[in-house]
Amino acid sequence: MFLENIRGPEDLRKLSSRELNALAGEIREFIIEKTSQYGGHLASNLGVVELTIGLYLALDLPRDRIVWDVGHQAYTHKILSGRKDNFDGLRQYGGLSGFPKRSESPFDCFDTGHSSTSISAALGIAQARDLKGEDFSVVAVIGDGALTGGMAYEGLNNAARMKKNFIIVLNDNNMSISRNVGGMSKYLNGIRSDRGYNQFKISVGSFLLSVPVIGRWLVKYLQRTKNSIKQLLLPGMLFEDMGITYLGPVDGHNISAVRRVIREASRIDHAVLVHVQTKKGKGYPPAEQHPDRFHGVAPFEIASGLPKKPKTAPDYTDVFSEELVRLGGMDQRIVAVTAAMPGGTGLAAFEKAFPERFFDVGIAEAHAVTSAAGMASMGLKPVVAVYSSFLQRGYDQIVHDVCIMRLPVVFAVDRAGLVGSDGETHQGIFDYSYLGSIPNMTVMAPKNANELRDMLAFALELGQPVAIRYPRGTAYQELSDFRAPIALGRGEMLYEGHEIAMVAAGSMVSTAVHIREKERARGRDFTLANARFVKPVDTELLDDLVEKGHRAIVTLEENVRRGGFGETVLDYMQRQHPEVRVVIISLPDNYVEHGDVTKLRAGLRIDSDSIIQRLEEELFE
Repeated sequence: MFLENIRGPEDLRKLSSRELNALAGEIREFIIEKTSQYGGHLASNLGVVELTIGLYLALDLPRDRIVWDVGHQAYTHKILSGRKDNFDGLRQYGGLSGFPKRSESPFDCFDTGHSSTSISAALGIAQARDLKGEDFSVVAVIGDGALTGGMAYEGLNNAARMKKNFIIVLNDNNMSISRNVGGMSKYLNGIRSDRGYNQFKISVGSFLLSVPVIGRWLVKYLQRTKNSIKQLLLPGMLFEDMGITYLGPVDGHNISAVRRVIREASRIDHAVLVHVQTKKGKGYPPAEQHPDRFHGVAPFEIASGLPKKPKTAPDYTDVFSEELVRLGGMDQRIVAVTAAMPGGTGLAAFEKAFPERFFDVGIAEAHAVTSAAGMASMGLKPVVAVYSSFLQRGYDQIVHDVCIMRLPVVFAVDRAGLVGSDGETHQGIFDYSYLGSIPNMTVMAPKNANELRDMLAFALELGQPVAIRYPRGTAYQELSDFRAPIALGRGEMLYEGHEIAMVAAGSMVSTAVHIREKERARGRDFTLANARFVKPVDTELLDDLVEKGHRAIVTLEENVRRGGFGETVLDYMQRQHPEVRVVIISLPDNYVEHGDVTKLRAGLRIDSDSIIQRLEEELFE
């Protein structure tokens, strides 16, 4: 066993080539074992084991800097930098993050979690290095999937101006979460599969080796130059034309080849792109066969690859998926747009049913929003399905290209609220605030599965911008008897009680039900209303609660306080009913770390017991 003796980069250099390859196998087994227990990003990490070892051998870490794009391929990096023994807390509350975090290790030079940012971040580090007169290597590791994001090209455009060494490693596995789409994918595929080039290189190499005396020297010389043979054949390559030296493609599973090309790249006095080819999920057959399914996994059985806890009830994504297909069959104007996540957002079923009306734009949320606006301007009914934290990347486009023109784009905002183990970069806790700040935007949140179905149908007929915000996890099935028709800006009365009224939004309705049940056991009868609309707030409902004698209104939301539902209610009540107390139950105005959602809710005091304790302190003492 070699892995147990690895505590840092210096330990790698003690190993032979054979031992390094054996270490790669041990690392794969370790990653499979740990993710099978705790979940995590499996396929992406299995694909970069040798690449990471090669980088560690070629660089002087942590003096040199590596920025990992997205960061869901950094497990080997964490293992080699001395954090192997912390993997039993992987993605658990208070444990090791699934992404690079500067607070966790000096080997993590930049926090990442969203796509297409590495080149820009690493370029900034390199520019600071040069201004400060320091001397170290800076490497951005970016996947070919991340090159579908526009920010990557902004970084490339500026990297071409560098006058000192700057290395971009393009990890090419022909995948983002699902299979890549678009022109860049075709371009890279052309480089991968150019048989003429590969055959020419082999022929030239064989010929040169046969030349007496100097043949072997000529081959080594050509290998040391900037991929000279390729430049002869492909002089118009995109990266070279931009002024970025191109090296590759290189087998990313060959440790010696990776180490050699990175050392060669380090000698170039400007920006250089190293193109490495890897296989997502390598070393674990289920992940190799289905890399999209094994991108992010819950705990699973290693032998079969099946989840340890199979899904027994539909989640909100399933409900949305089924309803959109049903509505799509009734109206040919409905189209669906995703940013590289047809499976995760539930649009895979729509793609299968209506392939000509399905658009996967790659990891390009801004483009997804504006292209949907263009379709809406032509009379179509686009539905953009996207995770809450990723929709943030299209905020300007929602403002400028959708809402100013009041175009009927429907945003299906999945993974809203606390999502758990992916941590700060993925918690969907800001969408009420940022969407609610935009004029002409309507924001809805369903209390259960049926209400999500009704809201989707309503939104597609409304004829203006709408966001429907729903959480990750099993769809709430209770309160099925409460299904009043959706009306713009109107909430729904669930239970009428006395004195204290709870007005809950979306996922917090079920929490409010539990609070009401526990309080009834103590002799208190709380009123409970379902907000339905976070924007516009149902002020008629609030007025009615005041008229019926409620002395306090408690708002509940799974969003930060600032700019959220509670603050909107508080503003109205202070202006119209200042005598009525308003208690806002929300998340703090802060980032939320990774961990089990149940533990996070308790720690953040938005679970039913914590809320009851707060109400006791504020309303009954």
